[in-house]
Amino acid sequence: MKKRVVITGIGIVAPNGVGRDAFRVALESGTSGIKYDAQLAALNFSCTVSGTPELSEEYIKQYFTEYELRNFNASGILYGVIAGMQAWKDAGLAIADSEHPDWDSGTIFGCSTSGIEKFRESIYKIDDLQTRRLGTTAVAQTMNSGVSAYLGGKLGLGNLVSSNSSACITGTESLLSAFERVQSGKALRMLAGSTSDSGPYIWAGFDAIKVCTFRNNKQPEKASRPMSETASGFVPSSGAGAYVVEDLETALARNATIYAEILGGNVNSGGQRGSGTMTAPNSEAVQKCIINALLDAGIDSSEIDVINGHLTATAKDATEIENWCIALNRSGNDFPYINSLKSMVGHCLSGAGSVELVASILQIYHDFIFPSLNCEDLHPDITALISSDKVPQKSIYQPVNTLIKASFGFGDVNGCVILKKYKNE
Repeated sequence: MKKRVVITGIGIVAPNGVGRDAFRVALESGTSGIKYDAQLAALNFSCTVSGTPELSEEYIKQYFTEYELRNFNASGILYGVIAGMQAWKDAGLAIADSEHPDWDSGTIFGCSTSGIEKFRESIYKIDDLQTRRLGTTAVAQTMNSGVSAYLGGKLGLGNLVSSNSSACITGTESLLSAFERVQSGKALRMLAGSTSDSGPYIWAGFDAIKVCTFRNNKQPEKASRPMSETASGFVPSSGAGAYVVEDLETALARNATIYAEILGGNVNSGGQRGSGTMTAPNSEAVQKCIINALLDAGIDSSEIDVINGHLTATAKDATEIENWCIALNRSGNDFPYINSLKSMVGHCLSGAGSVELVASILQIYHDFIFPSLNCEDLHPDITALISSDKVPQKSIYQPVNTLIKASFGFGDVNGCVILKKYKNE
């Protein structure tokens, strides 16, 4: 029999807030974390704004030892480990301190590219015949499974310890993979999430293919404009989100806080056929992903209160809204509320799905709908499909019982998950 699965802990390292409480305040107040980036300007990027989490050395030292931080410059691992450890602590779980691992707990924590800065350092030192100066953590910082390996060791996890990598849907996919493992009884709990490196070496390729914004460089907080007629591309950013996915019975037995219940979801690919390409989603596949997520969750589209969209501030925003309308068979005044976190934090790339899922979970638990910034001039192709008041520009405080979150990524891959407020029935 399939088990009911809930979320009992969350962690967040975002451009507009580090830690659950700071992030929630930023969401409710509509606070942007996007700032002018002098390094990007010096490198002649067309986009000279970015979203980068702010972490002090003292804060980082709460999560890493002096030895670990020696020659450490893998920002994605840094963000992921901090978010993961936050979520574990938030769930009220102890760290295994005996000689034996915690066989009931594991992690699926994703990333796209790990340790870009470390790779650059390695290349220079290899060219200068200084390989021995790379340090003993060079491999751990640059392997794709580095973030899950660090978390597995810090928490003593004895179940599955793995990293997934599926572009922008990485965080959504990690949650669904963790959900399926707990639902099947293969683990009592899984730490899931995703992270992304920051800096020009990860963002340059996107600037080169002209998907990053070039407007509003002098007004950073105005630069990220999902669903806006004046949108000109996304703001590159970084960060990490994490969540503890747990068997309901186990969570109740230890009197854990339950943020939300996971009803189900779906991942698929458009196969880069039809309208799908390496960089653009196949609309048929997007609609199918949403519809199959509803079927997996066993709910009707009429039950959806809020959509947290992918919505990147590119030309595909209107297409995404159209896909939602078709898949849910809802439009106009009947359309659910929809928002885009990227308006506040930019596009966190492989960290986007998990950062946005933490925002989604907080909306369910605290009964509010955060605003989408900079969309006072909604694109006319969007207002032709849905009522403008379905895109809140200020926080709305009302019950949020069921929320659907979707992510769409390079490679024509899609992920969709449905969350519901937990009620002790």
